[in-house]
Amino acid sequence: MSGTGVNYQDLLPVPEKTNAVTDPDKDEKSHQLAEGETASHALATGAVGEVEEKGTAQQSHDAEVNDLGWNAPKQEVPTRLVGGMDNEELWLLVRRFNKQIYHVKETTKPVAGNLDLNIADEDEFSPDKLRSTIERLYMTVGIGMMGFGKHIVRLRSWREKRRTACFAAAYFAAWMLDLIVPLIASTLIVVIAYPPSRAFLFPPAPLALVDGKSGGIQKPPAGVLGSHDSATGAPENFKGEAVEQEASNFVNGMAHVALSSASGKHPQNDADTDEGAPGDSVPDPSAMAVSASNARVAAHGSNPDAAKDKTKQPMEAAMWEKMRPIMHGLQDLADGWERFANALSPTAPFPKEVPRLRLAAVITPLLGVSLLVTSYMYMKGLTFGIGFGFFGDPLIWRGLDYLNTHYPNWQKLLEIRNTLLKGIPTNAQLTVTLLRVGEANKSPLPPPPTIEAPPPEQAARITGDDLNSTGADAPLGASEEEIHEAISHDPSAATQITSEDVAAGKSSHHGKKGHRVLSALKGGVRASVSTALGADRLKATAGSTAAKNRLGVIPDPQVDNLTGPVDFKARFAGKKGHVFISTKATIPCMSFTTDHKVEKIGTQDREDLHPQWSIPVADINDIKKIGGFGWKAKLVIAWALDREIADGMEIIDRTGEKRKITAMPMRDELFNRLVAMGGQKWESW
Repeated sequence: MSGTGVNYQDLLPVPEKTNAVTDPDKDEKSHQLAEGETASHALATGAVGEVEEKGTAQQSHDAEVNDLGWNAPKQEVPTRLVGGMDNEELWLLVRRFNKQIYHVKETTKPVAGNLDLNIADEDEFSPDKLRSTIERLYMTVGIGMMGFGKHIVRLRSWREKRRTACFAAAYFAAWMLDLIVPLIASTLIVVIAYPPSRAFLFPPAPLALVDGKSGGIQKPPAGVLGSHDSATGAPENFKGEAVEQEASNFVNGMAHVALSSASGKHPQNDADTDEGAPGDSVPDPSAMAVSASNARVAAHGSNPDAAKDKTKQPMEAAMWEKMRPIMHGLQDLADGWERFANALSPTAPFPKEVPRLRLAAVITPLLGVSLLVTSYMYMKGLTFGIGFGFFGDPLIWRGLDYLNTHYPNWQKLLEIRNTLLKGIPTNAQLTVTLLRVGEANKSPLPPPPTIEAPPPEQAARITGDDLNSTGADAPLGASEEEIHEAISHDPSAATQITSEDVAAGKSSHHGKKGHRVLSALKGGVRASVSTALGADRLKATAGSTAAKNRLGVIPDPQVDNLTGPVDFKARFAGKKGHVFISTKATIPCMSFTTDHKVEKIGTQDREDLHPQWSIPVADINDIKKIGGFGWKAKLVIAWALDREIADGMEIIDRTGEKRKITAMPMRDELFNRLVAMGGQKWESW
């Protein structure tokens, strides 16, 4: 992507840069956003491409930093922050970015697809990151495949008779003329290259409104159509929240089933069902999330100890060793899905036409070849390829050895993100580009607003863009009265578990005495936690570094901790203070001060502030989100106190000096600003 125009090379699925092979050891460092080496930096600063529509964050101004409504209600934020997209779509991307990106490191090597923030090959594994990846898979691949399946069911149902008849006529005409493959290829080309054809061939309908069996209309599982893109139709305060909650509950459900299976939970084993029986006094092990698998084995007379079970240690080691490549594979799958989605429906400031034309150009030769190749030629070629792959191992390995010797890293050039999908971002890469747009114009994008109240139990507004049909067909073959009845709120219609065996397996009933045990346990833990927190203050006074890092991680709910976009409440070495960002100099600088005047001075001159330390944003090499407590302590404390925990971050500069900032209520917002401000190329770890 060079200059402001588009050349023929942009339309070809060939790598834009070959540095990864020709010069893999070349170091590329940038000190400013405008000097950034990637397409993301160039698009954010306007170095390439032309901006058709500018949002509020892209307007010029004279202020050092333009506050566009940080921590303000949704109604007080400018209507369109970034040109070409609604605020709710922007906030959806930022919310998911905050959950997905934990740790970034600067890379000085050439990046794939000329976009940074790719997932590192040595990406760190953690159970929480695996959870985030599975949630992301649900929101991308899962929801996408549900939509595809329901479109197929709608076509097969004949409820939209004219559309299905046209599809059937085209198919059987092509079948009679031996043109099935040309028909499919030409349809794909039209759908990819001409977006209006998508709604004509596949009219939109809210996912939860389509019956997956009959293809007709149904009452959404949530009892009301409160959202358009979720499987349940549950109400939401902001676009995408219902899908995010579904993804979280999907993972929770999987974990519950797995834990129940590991603990041997089965209704036939529940002999004591009357009140006062021994089972009534014991909390449910699966709901308590304890490791009950060993207890199940021991209850059957076996010894689960590793000394007797020789498979335990090697199997556990093998499972955990394979978790990282499995997680990496799932991340690659989600990345590929997001790139294809962003190629078919690009978002500004990325080019709109080139990705679609490139995809269509790749399919066009298939259309030409399919008109010339007979089924006999196809089968002969396919069977030859199978035979060569099976028996040609010596030739294949010699060829691979030659490539590895003469062209190291040649595989990198053939990756789909370097060829067919070059320059097309994942959602995380799109988000960081949008964040950079705000930083380039000194108008940091405000974080997604929050609403504490639950979403209203009312039907979402439906337009022709949400529910439509082709020609004279009725949408989903339903009348207006049927549609109105289906989308209206009916709490009695919410989907419930009807199978007794499934309901028994899902149940987390503790029993009356079990609830008393939990209440007593919670009270005891609360007292212990309060004691430990008080002891931390004494240990911190005595000089304990670990205790200092834990001070203030449970913020006072009566105190307003919302800050930004310039200063952020935080602690360093246990001391209360503010992290503030100065952009007056050519290279922005990040500092920490214990001077509370920063709260009053805000974006004015800060020369009278005396920071404890400062670091140029361009010198940051590594940014990592860290928890206020260890993960076990965090779960227990959050459960016992029912309080929010303020986390922190660890920053390492290019000299290797490490700074740990703790007790940050707005940790994610500062993280996003630091990632977007400089010219660094990041890798996600």
